[in-house]
Amino acid sequence: MRRSLIPAAVAVLAFPGFALAQAAPAAGATTGWVGPFGVLVAGFAMAFAAGLCALGQGRAIAAAVDAMARQPGAAARIQTAMIIGLALIESLAIYVLVVAMILLFVQPITG
Repeated sequence: MRRSLIPAAVAVLAFPGFALAQAAPAAGATTGWVGPFGVLVAGFAMAFAAGLCALGQGRAIAAAVDAMARQPGAAARIQTAMIIGLALIESLAIYVLVVAMILLFVQPITG
């Protein structure tokens, strides 16, 4: 396996011009469907991420409250784990927001 990766790595490093060889579009040319679809993808991705994060956070809070009701002595540890879990769930929505912003602002909308 190592022998097959070495020629591939050499090819990638030796010929970077092929990856950058695309010519710039003319001044009056349109960029196609990338811009409009980028807006749609950004909107749908943010909607799905927000909805699924809300469902995940609701389930996590319900499970934590149920666990606290069963074992009141461990409430502090359960609450700490719940807050860390909620932060990780919320980070998904933040990552999707970053990707949505990249889709919106890197590909200009022309038309």
